Amino acid sequence: MTAHRYNTQRTCARQIRFELEDGKLHNVQFLGGGCSSNLGAICTLLEGADAEDTARTFRGNTCGKRGTSCVDQLSRAIAAALEKESDPE
Repeated sequence: MTAHRYNTQRTCARQIRFELEDGKLHNVQFLGGGCSSNLGAICTLLEGADAEDTARTFRGNTCGKRGTSCVDQLSRAIAAALEKESDPE
């Protein structure tokens, strides 16, 4: 399992942490703010979810006039993590 951290932009939550194993999400956490009960529920629902499907589903979801949201930032974090993991370096 590979741990990932992503510093968010323009959201209440300041950082997202999660792990990937075989393309599945585990231990998703939003840190530093946000709607704790909503984000907690999302984290619970995402345990074991397919990372690519999740990124596609949440991409472009916005919160107010911010132009992004916590779940949109999660989609960006997942995409970056998947790209990093697929790069042979």
